[in-house]
Amino acid sequence: MESRITELEIKISYAEDMIDELNHTIFRQQQQIEMLISQMRTLREQMQTSQPNEALSLRDELPPHY
Repeated sequence: MESRITELEIKISYAEDMIDELNHTIFRQQQQIEMLISQMRTLREQMQTSQPNEALSLRDELPPHY
């Protein structure tokens, strides 16, 4: 009986360690997602301010070989 309890305690300890590691991974990923969202907003704002408001026709653009 004592060995079964010890075995369960060891398994619980490993499970707790794994849960802590997964929580840390999720936290880091959430930070990265938030950073990427912020960068996308910045890029979107830059593109909107740098492009003219009028739509360009494809005929106005030169082909790549010119």
